Amino acid sequence: MNILEIIIEELIKSRIKTEVDLASFKRKIAKKYKISLPSNIKLLKAYHKSLKNRRVVRSEVIENLLKTRPIRSLSGIVNVSVLTKPYPCPGKCLYCPLEKGIPKSYLSGEPAVERAKKLKYNPYLQVKRRIEMLRVEGHPTDKIEMRIVGGTWSYYPIQYREWFIKKCYEACNEKKSKNLREVQKLNEKAKHRIVGLSIETRPDFIDEKEIKHLRKLGVTKVELGVQSIYDDILKLNIRGHGVKTTIEATKLLKDAGFKVSYQMMLNLPGSNPKKDIKMFEEIFESSDFRPDLLKIYPCALVREAKLYQWYLKGKYKPYSEKTLIDIISKIKKKMPIFVRIERITRDIPAQKIVTGPTKISNLRQVVAERMKKEGWQCKCIRCKEIKGDYPPPLKALEGKVIQRLKLFREDYDASGGKEIFLSLENKKRNKLYSLLRLRIPSFAKASEGKPPQRYFISVLDNAAIIREVHTYGYQLPISTQQKTSPQHKGLGKKLIKEAEKITKREFGLNKIAAIAAVGTRDYFKKLGYELKETYMIKKLAF
Repeated sequence: MNILEIIIEELIKSRIKTEVDLASFKRKIAKKYKISLPSNIKLLKAYHKSLKNRRVVRSEVIENLLKTRPIRSLSGIVNVSVLTKPYPCPGKCLYCPLEKGIPKSYLSGEPAVERAKKLKYNPYLQVKRRIEMLRVEGHPTDKIEMRIVGGTWSYYPIQYREWFIKKCYEACNEKKSKNLREVQKLNEKAKHRIVGLSIETRPDFIDEKEIKHLRKLGVTKVELGVQSIYDDILKLNIRGHGVKTTIEATKLLKDAGFKVSYQMMLNLPGSNPKKDIKMFEEIFESSDFRPDLLKIYPCALVREAKLYQWYLKGKYKPYSEKTLIDIISKIKKKMPIFVRIERITRDIPAQKIVTGPTKISNLRQVVAERMKKEGWQCKCIRCKEIKGDYPPPLKALEGKVIQRLKLFREDYDASGGKEIFLSLENKKRNKLYSLLRLRIPSFAKASEGKPPQRYFISVLDNAAIIREVHTYGYQLPISTQQKTSPQHKGLGKKLIKEAEKITKREFGLNKIAAIAAVGTRDYFKKLGYELKETYMIKKLAF
């Protein structure tokens, strides 16, 4: 045994429980053996070696404490971002940076960009290296949310898009395949399953043909570069489309089952603090919008964008730090419970930003501290996720879960259809464990005695659609349970069963579909669903 393996034995015997305990233990051990403080990564590697050689027994507490940046797997999945190669973009937006050799809207210095550059934008190598790093840091990589970033995805040549996605699947499968269909089939039971696949695109590139192609690739979420819902601002910033296009794209995507994320920008030319706050109110007051997720990007002033010339001429001025924090705080105060704010700033390096509050790299933390000081909590999903705050009011007994959480339901109209948001939370509704999004599409509802419309994706005719089911907390390897996480304890199954009851009992539909990612197909098969035209389908008996 080397010194680290001896330390691991002492670490497990010490029965530490917190990060403070771990830090204290490392200081004592460094002094005892006259060594520098051992890193978590090195200790974790020694732990797995000792576990393999049966020198120690498994410890969930130690595994979680030794994880590097535990936040990366606290939402029940790990995220892997893969950057596309540099390629022309049809947009001419004022605020969008353009740097030679980098996909438009991205800049050198951003973490994902630097990883991609070193690997010459090879998708297979990007995924492979990211998985390796996550595993070294102690994160399970069984369930991967794959995010394809860089430029306008839908503008890239179709052959490139299919090759790119195939390579991402192959990296997860650790095996080459003949075609897209074969590689997806292998991923259904692979060690690293893609349980979510998202792309970035513009609203004016979404139509029926694009939706069919996205489903062929296995895409389940679309990030729309909406930026603003006001035509005058879109026109001034040379966006190239109007708000009507965003409304139509949102409806098309939701009716096909996709999760829809809006990328919104604050401080655009033509806007002001009052108008920015009003914009977010209207996004959720109007049933034309109501996205499932949000990325709030304050406009970053960089030299690589045309907007910089406006700034030099005195035609544009960034908000002050106080103004920006005030705006974001007011926006978060009004968030509905069904939306998740994924981000509130970009990873643009501070040295790239000319001036303005977007230089603050920990903007989310600054806003969170303000919330705590003022005594209020944002209601969005991310702010309520259980994360590592476990165990919950649940009790496991003989493999079954005695449910002491409360099932909540929120109904709202969106994009011509009916949305039913189901969630398992504590009674105070400040801790969220699991959620499900059920949609009754616009085409599935009969009106004025007329039968439901025929849909361009025939398998979705007369069907309700599960657009998302997700259980939060520490990500666990597939088919395992731990006391430290609510995953794999039947919460998702409970919500799916409730969705099936609602579909049949309240809407008289005898079919339910799920836009399941390739890596979740096996899960749905065990619940009686079967694969048809890229969707998991289940007939409901009356």
